[in-house]
Amino acid sequence: MEGIRILITGGTFDKHYDELKGVLTFKNSHLPDIIKQVRITVPVELEINQLVDSLEMGDQDRQNILAACKNAKEDKILITHGTDRMVDTAKVLGPAGLNKTIVLTGAMVPYSVAGSDALFNLGCAFTAVQLL
Repeated sequence: MEGIRILITGGTFDKHYDELKGVLTFKNSHLPDIIKQVRITVPVELEINQLVDSLEMGDQDRQNILAACKNAKEDKILITHGTDRMVDTAKVLGPAGLNKTIVLTGAMVPYSVAGSDALFNLGCAFTAVQLL
């Protein structure tokens, strides 16, 4: 099916800085606001799979990501993911042979923090998922 599914799994990309506690936490995904801001013109379906730091991601979390990819009606899937365990998730998705284009991306600095690499990385991944 045409269109791109963006599967949100957490990672630094979607973290917020809690000024009272001085830590990075999850609140809500930034992706709905980002999609509006960058004016994407192709159909996009956002799906929050989980909001977790990839260092805390386990085998069941990766199986949930795999299931979401299998169940997606789109054949192009972009996954926002923590960078620390991205390769572990790719090792689950690749051998599954889904016959879909799946691109994982993340950020070293949260979108909500000035100077973040999140928008650039998302843009590159969005281009890649369309061209591969």
